[in-house]
Amino acid sequence: MFSKILIANRGEIACRVAATARRMAIRTVAVYSDADAKAKHVAACDEAVHIGRSAPKESYLRWERIIEAAKATGAQAIHPGYGFLSENEQFAQACTEAGLVFIGPPASAIQAMGLKAESKQLMEKAGVPLVPGYHGTDQDPALLKREADRIGYPVLIKASAGGGGKGMRAVEKAEDFAAALASCKREATNSFGDDAVLVEKYVQRPRHIEIQVFGDTQGNYVYLFERDCSVQRRHQKVLEEAPAPGMTETMRRQMGEAAVAAARAVNYVGAGTVEFIVEQRGNGEMNFFFMEMNTRLQVEHPVTEAITGLDLVEWQLRVAAGEPLPLKQGELRIMGHAIEARICAENPDNNFLPATGRLKVYRKPPCAAFQRAGVRVDDGVREGDEISPFYDSMIAKLIVHGATREEALARLDEALAQTHIVGLATNVQFLRHVVKSRSFSQADLDTALIQREKEVLFNQHPVNLPLAAAAAVAKTLLDERSLEGNDPFSRRDGWRSHGVGTRPFEFDFGGEHAKAQLAYQRDGSLQLTVGNVGAALGFEAEGDAIELQYEGVRERVHVYTEGETDHVFTARGAAQVVSVDLLMHAGDSQAEGGRLTAPMPGKVISFSVKAGDKVSKGQALAVMEAMKMEHTIAAPADGTVAELLYAPGDQVAEGAELLKLS
Repeated sequence: MFSKILIANRGEIACRVAATARRMAIRTVAVYSDADAKAKHVAACDEAVHIGRSAPKESYLRWERIIEAAKATGAQAIHPGYGFLSENEQFAQACTEAGLVFIGPPASAIQAMGLKAESKQLMEKAGVPLVPGYHGTDQDPALLKREADRIGYPVLIKASAGGGGKGMRAVEKAEDFAAALASCKREATNSFGDDAVLVEKYVQRPRHIEIQVFGDTQGNYVYLFERDCSVQRRHQKVLEEAPAPGMTETMRRQMGEAAVAAARAVNYVGAGTVEFIVEQRGNGEMNFFFMEMNTRLQVEHPVTEAITGLDLVEWQLRVAAGEPLPLKQGELRIMGHAIEARICAENPDNNFLPATGRLKVYRKPPCAAFQRAGVRVDDGVREGDEISPFYDSMIAKLIVHGATREEALARLDEALAQTHIVGLATNVQFLRHVVKSRSFSQADLDTALIQREKEVLFNQHPVNLPLAAAAAVAKTLLDERSLEGNDPFSRRDGWRSHGVGTRPFEFDFGGEHAKAQLAYQRDGSLQLTVGNVGAALGFEAEGDAIELQYEGVRERVHVYTEGETDHVFTARGAAQVVSVDLLMHAGDSQAEGGRLTAPMPGKVISFSVKAGDKVSKGQALAVMEAMKMEHTIAAPADGTVAELLYAPGDQVAEGAELLKLS
């Protein structure tokens, strides 16, 4: 076994690998960019080496620097994690040539499976079922359009060299093909340095089910069952679970054996995932088709660990060191059900726009070590850390395990309710809505679930204004009481020698402005009226929580104050309420017409208009790239383009005005 390894990655996967290495008494070396100098993964390892500036292409994608760091620190092997260089055959080969063990498959297997078109041709020879499509090398746009017309719409355009939803577009009709192809190729070039695509039939009501496979250097192979990853946005996974609901033992065996056949076809070694698209038929039957093989550890590997009781990183290390697979196929068992939720810095109510900022509050649910996780959190951040625009928007992975799917669902919702993040937008409340939706709770799964359930997933407000205002008032009073002295003149309880004392409050809540009044009763009780709702208010501090009584309901809440905003977290959901300073004159703010600004820091990719062009509301005007994804900027109203303020390739700050409309 190795005595020291270098982890060529960052964030939660680097911390995850370091945890297993430490348990196995293997020393670890971290690498870091300028932006990650104080990152959690740097502290999690025994040593750390600076490898460049913040942008990935100047640090985590510079494999020659990573190999130099490994040799300089005496590391014997390199674990690539996932993303970055994990599926780069040149890097894997360079490790071997440098006398280092690449903890992953051989370069030949990465190359064989790295290009989707070639891998599908290989799978066809191995007898693995394929979706009808075009997987050729001729990338002439006219030919690709003809092939799409031949296949029949809707079709799916996918980057041949990539994964993670990058460079992927569904096209519903022929007239949209050219624009979608151009966008796919551009995104593929930026993400993978290769603009080749393939075109496939877009399967209706598909499920995304993948099989975890492992191979060793002695030619042994096993499959560690399946994961359902059907809940997706922008072709990227949101929730993953194992085993897949509705999976029969016959189909599990068929898919597992097909996945092993795929691994054998390329002499695979280590951890890999064979992804299938599953067509659901009206009679309850399902057909599966090979989609791609990811030649690395997957983000969602913890759900497999939870249902098998295994440490997949330990398996990776043992196989890379030349040991045989620890178990044979007949020794593997499924135990219970596990679900993983990806907690991301993004605003689901604004088309999942990625967010950046500081984790001013980051509180996690009580959790255990991953080997026995009823609740497990994998992350690479701490409270106070910055979520930057340079890397992926994922903050953490929340994994739950239960005896049944129903138990896992209940545990997941409770754990999400206990996840408190303040400082930037996240998808935590959205995830709770998904978990409670009819489709997900009843396992009616397909990749269009989010779109199908959109009425109950977006712009939901489970916490109403009276409750949010009551929590904010209680937090204000508790904060004031903490400042009281021993003398009666410093008391802040509203006591009056005669009559009833009152105190006004005003709040902004979800675009609504409301007035509230707190009345201090002669018996010492409090009465709070918010709008037309009036009720007795009671509260007491319980650690960092508040036991709140209002409208006849007792509820445990957490309130975190950020400037004028109180972030309220309850068992039913979360909300933000803004306190209006009654001592200041609040003028009506006027939105500046004719401005189009960058929603976040990023790079201008293209403009589809020029000065003098007339545009209509909703028309696409510009494309930006941020956090590895493209974002289209659309016209908010009809108008004429007065001026373009940047050029393609320019880096812009959040809020920068991109162009003017008149």
